[in-house]
Amino acid sequence: MAEKYLTIALAKGRLAELSVEIFMKLGYDCAEMLTKTRKLIFTDEAREVRFLLVKAGDVPTYVEYGAADVGIVGRDTILEEGRNLYEMLDLGFGKCRMCVCGSEEMREKLSSTSGLRVASKYPEIARDYFISKKNINVEIIKLNGSVELAPITGLSEVIVDIVESGKTLEENGLTVLEEVCPLSARLIVNRVSAKMESARIKSLVSEIRKTVEEMSE
Repeated sequence: MAEKYLTIALAKGRLAELSVEIFMKLGYDCAEMLTKTRKLIFTDEAREVRFLLVKAGDVPTYVEYGAADVGIVGRDTILEEGRNLYEMLDLGFGKCRMCVCGSEEMREKLSSTSGLRVASKYPEIARDYFISKKNINVEIIKLNGSVELAPITGLSEVIVDIVESGKTLEENGLTVLEEVCPLSARLIVNRVSAKMESARIKSLVSEIRKTVEEMSE
């Protein structure tokens, strides 16, 4: 038997639901997480596993500091938080793209215009893309709400945001100008846990990888 519980942090919402589906297929006792409950900690005593339900942005923090050994969260959150952890597995669900978006007339200006105002819920991702990768000096404006409003109202020239179907962009007269990176749900692991709980975590990753592949067939 393991010496302690293996703790897994899941991002609240749709990602948690999809993650729980995987764990249920693997035989874990975690169906209660899909019910209407205010509980945030769920335990499978037989497998000595504890699940935590936390906000997506907090999953990497719980994992980096060891409050959770393992986490499942979107790659956008991993990139934005920039925590010191291992990204172990692409789970293949929650697929979308992080993109630079704006009016069509901005397409040719993206690579030649310094001082652009870029609005985003993901300032670190936007900053890394424009300043580190494209070597363009821009002003990053952090927003928490509907970033599509920023170019329309003149707050910014472009935005950096998650794009799924692109319908919202189209309805607001915007389009995808450049793709920053593909996104999907990822399994992350605490660096110390990866060594101390190596056998359990390797087994878990292998089981999840096999189940995800079967589900995608």
